[in-house]
Amino acid sequence: MPYRVCKTIDIENGHMLSKHPDACRFPHGHTRRIEFVLEAADLDANEMVCDFKIIKDAVGAFLESLDHALCVNTDDPAFAILRGLYGERIVAFEKQDPTTELMARHIFEVAAARLASYAATTATRYPLRPEVRLASVRVWETATSWAEYQAD
Repeated sequence: MPYRVCKTIDIENGHMLSKHPDACRFPHGHTRRIEFVLEAADLDANEMVCDFKIIKDAVGAFLESLDHALCVNTDDPAFAILRGLYGERIVAFEKQDPTTELMARHIFEVAAARLASYAATTATRYPLRPEVRLASVRVWETATSWAEYQAD
């Protein structure tokens, strides 16, 4: 695909990695920069792959569910206690540690489905052509470390 665009959205998000041998097994947080890369073979009538606002419209509510939330492995002994105390601000990762790699995949899968649903909606101010596809999601954990998940 010759054209690619990227929209970046930042969230504050924590996780705890119960399988980690050191301090990462304890709750800690990151300012996560999430990059959504979309691609298309050609440009639309406005000479764009798509309007950047589409990405925020399609995935904004989902990202808000991760913002100021703590991602936790459901097998972690503290999961039930944390969920009882903080409800949906504790994001369950079913029997997996919420590594940045798995977060990138999870965000990619949700974003791809929401973008497809958005593209099927005709009553939008910013139309999304069906041929535009989500190519990758990159999640920055720190200023020097990121994980990426790409489409097949």
